[in-house]
Amino acid sequence: MKKIIISTLAVSALFFTTSCETDFDTDVKDIAVTKGEADFSKFISLGNSLTSGYRDGALYSGGQNESFPSMIAMQMKLAGGGDFKQPLMPNNVGGFTNLPGFPGKLELKMVNGALSPVASNPAAALDNVISGAPYQNMGVPGAKVSHLLAPGYGNPAGLSLGLANPYFVRFASSTTASVVGDALAQNPTFVSLWIGNNDVLGYATTGGDGTNPITPVDGAVGVGFTSTYTALVSTVFPAGTTRKGVVANIPNVTNVPFFTRVPAMPLTNLTTAQVTQLNGGYAAYNAGLAQAKALGAINDAEYQKRLIKFTAGAVANGAVITDKDLATVPGLPKYRQTTSKDYILLTASTVLTPQAGGGTSVPLEDKLVLTEMEAAKVLAATASYNTTIKNLADSKGLAFVDMNAKMTELNSKSGISWDGVRYTATFVTGGAFSLDGVHLTGRGYAIVANEFIKAINMKYKSTLPQVDPNKYSGVTFP
Repeated sequence: MKKIIISTLAVSALFFTTSCETDFDTDVKDIAVTKGEADFSKFISLGNSLTSGYRDGALYSGGQNESFPSMIAMQMKLAGGGDFKQPLMPNNVGGFTNLPGFPGKLELKMVNGALSPVASNPAAALDNVISGAPYQNMGVPGAKVSHLLAPGYGNPAGLSLGLANPYFVRFASSTTASVVGDALAQNPTFVSLWIGNNDVLGYATTGGDGTNPITPVDGAVGVGFTSTYTALVSTVFPAGTTRKGVVANIPNVTNVPFFTRVPAMPLTNLTTAQVTQLNGGYAAYNAGLAQAKALGAINDAEYQKRLIKFTAGAVANGAVITDKDLATVPGLPKYRQTTSKDYILLTASTVLTPQAGGGTSVPLEDKLVLTEMEAAKVLAATASYNTTIKNLADSKGLAFVDMNAKMTELNSKSGISWDGVRYTATFVTGGAFSLDGVHLTGRGYAIVANEFIKAINMKYKSTLPQVDPNKYSGVTFP
């Protein structure tokens, strides 16, 4: 069975250089810095975890200091930009000791002879930093589009009811405040907005198990993505405003290592003895399928899809999963093996071992696999969301960042390069993604910052210089 490890050879690839070429070919570092048609004196950044600097499965001070908005603000200062404060966590570990489900950051540690991400213990209780407000980084981890408009999203009393977010509780101006309200109270001259990822990401990272549904495209404000995003943009950039800004679209989740690190058909080099044992274990199930086919309860295509069969040798075998979308057959579980079109989540790594029997004698749970059908729903919603985002950017005259295209490029075999260093979406060794497989490293956030800077320069004729991704941190090895 295939073991998910990070090898020494793979670690060395992290430092591989290609040439002195760079894919960021529109840098303006040799041109005098100007603000162009924009006013950067009060820059506010709205968004979710990707805006806050979240990485390694937690929000912690070191990650926040390398958030992409803070990098942009540093460049804006060269063109008249003002101070940019962030609601920094009180430590470099993150998590909340008094709230369940908020561990500290992931760290690489040796587990069973291999380097594996392990969550740290949370370092402190939920604090309040409103005394240092106002803050210009208004990224709130976990926020969806509707949450930025919601009054009371920072009310501590709403935490137990799921109506509030602890990260906004830390710096909300009042118990009735909204994220966008606190942002606009600062009268920003320039706003960045990157929101919407969580409207599909939560569904995808839970394997479409129903605990975190996709935000529907249609519906009233607060329900449907289109109307809610339109209301948000119209609130931040009302008709007649002189405020400038930049918005970004949503990357396809299938381009991030949380969904690509584990092979879709992960079981290889099975021995003859293992295959004999596994096939024997599913003999009764397969016999039930054959009987259902003979009785006309399922057709041959359904029978072939659900048949469990393992093969010995250098053959990639699909993992056995529970697929709720299979037809109901009385007396038979909804089992099948994964195909190349399914996505086994990074969280399945710990159970895809001979000891745990995950995907073999024990089918993987629904929450550990994004099936082909579920992935299609995610991609369809993302495409619709991105159409809305681009249309709003155009109608409001805002700069637009095609982050979906950039992440697709990063996920390509060649990746992207800066000053001879190549970055890819490969888990850990690609340099761009942190240990949670969804959020970026400091270097990855620098790549994002440069995309925003290029879009701002193009739209507003400014000449903000790009940042050097190589100067920021990547994954920390023990």
